[in-house]
Amino acid sequence: MMALDPNRWMRDARRRLARLPSLRMARIPDAPALPVRDPWPGDPGRGANLLKGELELAGTIGLLRPGAVADIAGSDLLRSYAHGFTWLRDLRALGTDAARMRARALVQEWMAGAADAALPQRPDVAGARIAAWLGHYDFFAASADDAFRQRLMARLVADARSLAAALPPEETDARALTAVKGLIAAAVALPEHAAFLTRALRVLPQEIGRQVLPDGSHSERSPAQLLAALQDLLEIRGLLQAAQAQPPTLLAAAIERMAPALRSLRHGDGGLALFNGSKEQQASLIDLVLSQAGRAGRPAAALPEGGFYRLQAGRSVLIADCGAPAPARLDRFAHAGTLSFELSVGRDRMIVNVGAAPAAGSEWRDATRATAAHSTLAIADTNSSELRPDGVGRRPETIEAHRQEANGAHWLEASHDGYRRPFGAVHRRRLYMSESGEDIRGEDGVEAAEPQPYVVRFHLHPDVDASVQQDGEAVLLRLASGSFWRLRADNARVTLEESIYLGAAAPRRCEQVVLTGYQDGPQQVKWAITKVG
Repeated sequence: MMALDPNRWMRDARRRLARLPSLRMARIPDAPALPVRDPWPGDPGRGANLLKGELELAGTIGLLRPGAVADIAGSDLLRSYAHGFTWLRDLRALGTDAARMRARALVQEWMAGAADAALPQRPDVAGARIAAWLGHYDFFAASADDAFRQRLMARLVADARSLAAALPPEETDARALTAVKGLIAAAVALPEHAAFLTRALRVLPQEIGRQVLPDGSHSERSPAQLLAALQDLLEIRGLLQAAQAQPPTLLAAAIERMAPALRSLRHGDGGLALFNGSKEQQASLIDLVLSQAGRAGRPAAALPEGGFYRLQAGRSVLIADCGAPAPARLDRFAHAGTLSFELSVGRDRMIVNVGAAPAAGSEWRDATRATAAHSTLAIADTNSSELRPDGVGRRPETIEAHRQEANGAHWLEASHDGYRRPFGAVHRRRLYMSESGEDIRGEDGVEAAEPQPYVVRFHLHPDVDASVQQDGEAVLLRLASGSFWRLRADNARVTLEESIYLGAAAPRRCEQVVLTGYQDGPQQVKWAITKVG
């Protein structure tokens, strides 16, 4: 017999009570008492696609069939996004009367069809929807008829009551902050429900403490989730200011730590590094988030709790993932990319990871999460962490990383034992960047009792033109800006193979340099990436 979880039982009981009609029969307000503003820009291109019935998230498109917005098909992430309505900002960015009417119609269809299904009522989904409806109220609802506005406000009150009863949520990742944000938005717009704010402020400090690591990283170890969590905390700060409520002291300190951590995970083009479910994101959005966070500072050179390290010299930036996959219940976006790195020069990305398809089907998600989709070493075409639909299973147990800097040059030595169980092997990687940033060297080795078949991959950004040189031991790389670089290797066979890039909005073909180690030779390959001319 399954043991009863008292916390879940109490949460479910509170939610059932919250759905009952209020004994006080409180009047449903005609409109929000205070305005709630969504502070983030939308994408008019995606707004135009919404007019055609196409909902896009992280490169995956779902179809909004007429009259059935509540029944959209697709992955859990895509369906959550549909029910969360944050895409209203894309219709707002389009700004036409057709966009306004489309937004109103989709909300109307949802209210007619969503009922109390489990996914729409999940705390993070309900929180996102409450914040989105209130944040875009003036856009799609203020000019609507009385019947629509009354139904909308009634649904907002009901959802907020249910959300208050569901906190703290079962989800312990970034979704918990979205849930808290939604309840605070409801408290601002519906000040007669003072209990909403009391409940939210009771939960907020524990969620900040759980999710924001001492170095400012996010507990999910994903640059994209760090950005999303920082956005939610900035919105919460703004909402509390609007309500003239005293914010928890942890809030300002968390924002102050997260900003330099986010800066350290950006490349020269302003976009994010592609680790653990992340895509580039718009540089302008990241700029806006950082400007609202305040205190413009230098990127952090090391995020020891998050497990990321940044080597920067001249115009070159190298970002390496030297951390263990996020722990259980925080590993929904975890990739098997331990010790992978990315390299950019100025605004040109050179070495990348494949990227992510977090909202796609399981086949694409698993392909992008595999070790082979990252610029690192793989043994026998096996993942360094076991991929599961909801996270990872077998994973590295011991990861070591040491960073040094002297006279402008940088060294990083790291290792992981993710291959110990299947092969009795440890991967060691050494990286060096000269003070000019124009000489990057590396050494990848396999420590094992028996020789292992291994390859080292360097995925190239789609804008990089590559050609194998005549000696077969090097590849010439031409970046988008016109500069040339050479990747040379010893103790390995050098080949150029096809790859795909999912870091931007649409998939793009690209190439990868593959170094295949000689199984009967040294279990070590040395390589160098140097500027030519």
